[in-house]
Amino acid sequence: MRALTWHGKQDVRVEDVPKPEIVHPTDAVIEITATAICGSDLHLYNGYMPSMREGDVLGHEPMGEVVEVGSEVETLEEGDRVVVPFTISCGSCWFCEEDLYSLCDNSNPNAELARKVMGQSPAGLFGFSHMLGGYAGGQAEYLRVPYADVGPVKVDSDLSDEQVLFLSDIFPTGYMAAENAEIEEDDTVAVWGCGPVGQFAVQSAWMLGAGRVIAIDRVPERLEMAREHGDAEIIDFEDEDVYDRLMAMTGGRGPDRCIDAVGTEAHGTGVMGVADQVKQRVNLEADRPHVLRQAIRCCRKGGTLSVPGVYLGHADNVPMGPLMNKALTVKTGQTHVQRYLDPLLEKIEAGDIDPSFVLTHQVSLEDGPEMYEKFNDKEEGCIKTVLTP
Repeated sequence: MRALTWHGKQDVRVEDVPKPEIVHPTDAVIEITATAICGSDLHLYNGYMPSMREGDVLGHEPMGEVVEVGSEVETLEEGDRVVVPFTISCGSCWFCEEDLYSLCDNSNPNAELARKVMGQSPAGLFGFSHMLGGYAGGQAEYLRVPYADVGPVKVDSDLSDEQVLFLSDIFPTGYMAAENAEIEEDDTVAVWGCGPVGQFAVQSAWMLGAGRVIAIDRVPERLEMAREHGDAEIIDFEDEDVYDRLMAMTGGRGPDRCIDAVGTEAHGTGVMGVADQVKQRVNLEADRPHVLRQAIRCCRKGGTLSVPGVYLGHADNVPMGPLMNKALTVKTGQTHVQRYLDPLLEKIEAGDIDPSFVLTHQVSLEDGPEMYEKFNDKEEGCIKTVLTP
């Protein structure tokens, strides 16, 4: 089958790879009908994610049709149309039973490698390094889905692939980010990063009762999408100082809730931003935490900082003093996607939201390497790409 494979920094290729088969009786195999490129994929593309191997199949936002099921799969059958969450979860460990699916104890076969780095291992993820399981990803014609009774959500309606595909990751991720922000009625919410996750964080903040949403970025198309589709006030951080602007907008108090939807590859300004980029390039720093620093500084005293943006290792100069002395609450984590699949699908079916608004490019799987480059370089207004095998 054809698949997008990783061969090093900014080297993604379409190649023939073996078609997946049932390995365990709880597996299913799906034929992919749509799959997306995620901002998190760019961390792999740019060489920042450790434990990648040449030839790894990429992608963690797939959906398609079930073509084979293992003997112990009870909830799926051939012909079912499903969206597959990027988190792989067993459904029976303590964490899964607590609905903390991205912390599953059993789905990462390389748990010892992750444990050496993090202290404990989170769940395995599709297409996201060998430290997190070494699972082949979904930017391919077919995908093996472990624990098939726990992950995929069936779509029985006539909603298009583009309307439901983003249940695999970015819609639940944006929603959990807003939920983690602990938004109260009429709160002012500031969202750093107007990529796809940031767009859904903006939408979700309104769903959870925000009184005001402010979106921060530097890419005109992303800012306009947040304003047009998310009814957000916008700040272009290249045109004005974010701290000064937020203080002016909030009477000096700061936003009640701050969401870092950027993560490790933040584009900082000034000396600190340049220093981050240099240190990351020479492996003196794993992450560029510019947004994290700025959100801590901007957030009002006693406020909440939610971090859906992916960080990969250690970050320098994080202002722990302000974080502690301002009594900020910080909530983070990979998304517990399975927790949100049914309720968010209901919102789509009810017409409360059409997630396809974020889609800007739709091309064939064969055009994947070109789209990785355009997405990385923010060319042609590329915000979200869907690939069709």
